[in-house]
Amino acid sequence: MTYAIISLGGKQYRVQEGERLLVDRLPYDEAKTFHPNVLFLGGDGNAELAQKGVEVTARLVKHLLGDKILIGKYKAKKGYRKHIGHRSRLSQVQIEAIGKKAPARKAAEPKAEAAEKPKATAKKKPATARKPAARKPAAKKEA
Repeated sequence: MTYAIISLGGKQYRVQEGERLLVDRLPYDEAKTFHPNVLFLGGDGNAELAQKGVEVTARLVKHLLGDKILIGKYKAKKGYRKHIGHRSRLSQVQIEAIGKKAPARKAAEPKAEAAEKPKATAKKKPATARKPAARKPAAKKEA
């Protein structure tokens, strides 16, 4: 039985393969997979910090709203009553796999021709000294 501790939205969760959990709303679309940060791995009597190359694959099942929470404030003999409500925006996440990530493919090398081609530079005109515009003295108003 393998488990992992992942970080999602500033909170940490202990997860296993096939598990579904509710977390704060995530910026992914529904039915998309993503890889949360893995902090810790454990299982079969072993527990260790996650090494590089280990990842958890998660799929966002759906976005939903949490239960409505009603809050009432009241002060005796003052005529003060206030009612506030709140519904959390949540995402339901299913853990698909815990394990090592697939080896990365090598990117194609850029063509040598493109690297050798010189860049065209625009010629700049020499700066010419401009004379300041002549100012006329302001006319004085007589009172």
